[in-house]
Amino acid sequence: MHEKEIEKLQAEKEKVERQLVQEQHIIQRLENRAAYYAKGERRKRAHRLITRGAAIESVAPQTKDLSESAFYAFAEQVFALTDTQRLLTKTVRDHAGGD
Repeated sequence: MHEKEIEKLQAEKEKVERQLVQEQHIIQRLENRAAYYAKGERRKRAHRLITRGAAIESVAPQTKDLSESAFYAFAEQVFALTDTQRLLTKTVRDHAGGD
């Protein structure tokens, strides 16, 4: 009787170990999926920043000659202007949700 109990417990242990491995694989797939989506968001952001920076250089080629700190100071001044803020607010409102 003792041997049958040991065999039964051994079989149950193997079953639980297989389930554990399966659950670990599920967790790994979910973690991989989360990383994939996070990476996709980073790529979208990088693409957006690059294309908008290119647009600025296209309409204001002189910005290419500015250092990074000079460009930031310039951008802060431009976006602090009341007319710029008003135009930006209107543009966002008119084009909200669109690309």
